[in-house]
Amino acid sequence: MGRILEVCVDSVESAVIAQKGGADRLEVCSNLVIGGTTPGVSQFKQIRAACGIELNVLIRPRFGDFLYTDAEFQMIADDIEMFQNLGADGVVTGCLLPDGSLDFDRMRALRERADGMHMTLHRAFDVCKDPYQALLEAIDLGIDTILTSGQAACCMDGREVLKKLSDLAGDKIELLVGAGVNASVIAALKDELLKASFHMSGKKVVDSGMVYRNERVNMGLPGLSEFDIFQTDEAQIRKAREALNLTKP
Repeated sequence: MGRILEVCVDSVESAVIAQKGGADRLEVCSNLVIGGTTPGVSQFKQIRAACGIELNVLIRPRFGDFLYTDAEFQMIADDIEMFQNLGADGVVTGCLLPDGSLDFDRMRALRERADGMHMTLHRAFDVCKDPYQALLEAIDLGIDTILTSGQAACCMDGREVLKKLSDLAGDKIELLVGAGVNASVIAALKDELLKASFHMSGKKVVDSGMVYRNERVNMGLPGLSEFDIFQTDEAQIRKAREALNLTKP
């Protein structure tokens, strides 16, 4: 396919909007506000029915680090098989060891479980201790894509690391740049990272339709209103699409 624009979505509505805006591929998840977790089955089925582009599913059983218990790892393995049977094109996952290195044995087992599917190593990569070693190991494992910000909070801050990773990756693995991506970031980085693809959420806040509001009760993260709904913004996706398509004069 060449360089792509992938959009991360956590609702059916956002998936439809992202496809309409020009996304090539979707990363389907739940709870994007906490970095994303494994989506629900009915959510995935509705997105699969509504969207004709590639769907990669985030397989992440919980918020937090990527050091998983045996039970959590079994959930990841089982969910890969389940979403494969449901029609997912790929999976997005990652496991680390306590010392910050890639859990090679577990990742190999997951790669085997996802046989025939696209596999992305997600931003567990960005909190590993040696990204260059992890990239080489990912190639050895047959992983297709690494989602990374260059081990920074924002991809623009990880710019120099991304350049080094891009050189090391060559044609052997897809580098998918994420964290803070928008049209202006794509315009700034696409000619430096000539083979990289881009990953974004393009969120905007939509006000809840609730008329009655009890503002005294908070159900989730402190400081986050229960009446703010995060949804993909078609205009942001369309601008990003245009930026990626625009060739350098």
